[in-house]
Amino acid sequence: MLGMIWAQAHHRVIGRAGDLPWHLPEDMRHFRESTAGHPVLMGRKQWESLPERFRPLPGRRNIVLTRDPSYPAPGAEVVTSMEQALALVEGEEAWICGGGEIYTAAMAHADRLLVTEIDLDVEGDTYAPVIGPEWHAAPRPWQTARTGTQFRILDYRRRA
Repeated sequence: MLGMIWAQAHHRVIGRAGDLPWHLPEDMRHFRESTAGHPVLMGRKQWESLPERFRPLPGRRNIVLTRDPSYPAPGAEVVTSMEQALALVEGEEAWICGGGEIYTAAMAHADRLLVTEIDLDVEGDTYAPVIGPEWHAAPRPWQTARTGTQFRILDYRRRA
């Protein structure tokens, strides 16, 4: 199973200047719990956006996709193509965790999308892919984070 996991504000914004334009501890916990023990695949920019103390993401096999085969990513495996990355995780539950270009490249291969919708209008420069009609998620209620921000987590499955 190949899943993709992300949080998005209004207008599919997922990032700004290499960072998240919000602070939502509940979503960070959801990310940790959902990906723990499973391989995570991310692009070079996403890897570099992680604070060094969280590189590699603990308790997960980290795979970094980059065009540079000699890219240094201590504690992670480096691959140069989506096909190579998918071959490494074949038969396993694995998660794509960004960034925007990687989500777009992996969308055709994904079986599941875990999307945290955040009720915020923020400026951004990185966007989530469009979720087309081939995906379905059951309606979920909005929750209020400790920060007062409204959010909900949608679990999309590819229609048969």
